[in-house]
Amino acid sequence: MLVKEKAWLAIGIETNLDGAIGEVYETAEPIAFEPREFALIERLRAGEMEAFSELVSEYQPLVYSVTLRIVREAEEARDVTQETFLKIFRHFNHFRGDSSLKTWVCRIAVNQALNSQRWWKRRRREEMRSLDEPLDDERLSLGATLASKSDSPEAEVIAHERQHQLERALGELKKDFRIAVALRDIEGMSYEEIASILEVSVGTVKSRIARGREMLRTRLSNR
Repeated sequence: MLVKEKAWLAIGIETNLDGAIGEVYETAEPIAFEPREFALIERLRAGEMEAFSELVSEYQPLVYSVTLRIVREAEEARDVTQETFLKIFRHFNHFRGDSSLKTWVCRIAVNQALNSQRWWKRRRREEMRSLDEPLDDERLSLGATLASKSDSPEAEVIAHERQHQLERALGELKKDFRIAVALRDIEGMSYEEIASILEVSVGTVKSRIARGREMLRTRLSNR
């Protein structure tokens, strides 16, 4: 059975360059949590450090993957991941239950990554450095999209090159399309989850994904 928690206020997370959290409230229907998720939420609200460690263990790979798609730098993505969980630890009282814990965590991660990206862009402009540097081997591949077990070294080389090309093509997409495609096709999230994370309509999410996929196909066909 699902456990229902009363959540009469929905919360939207906004971040500024100092990493502060703001709240935007609106009415929302209570949502149903799985018993395990509900128990974890209650333990987090009680301030249990072990519960927070479980949260980090469960969602750290997702947070890192999502932030990497936005900031496109492995070291920066690690920093953003750490900052995301620090923010969650300090502000878990802001969780109102209008979405799943996964969606709420991912929303904070996306906002934190976008915030960090804006800061880096300004810094790089000041240093007159190019923002179009090629991807390096340290960054994550799109293994979830192109996952396959090769039967030969030659096939592995081809698969690696395809992954590299797709990674580059995804990185070339505009931010809105890149995030939507990554959340859907790499992280496997539903349209509704993505809409909640990005705070846009489901229709907008579907449009961004469709356009993003089409742009990916075009870029890959021209390589």
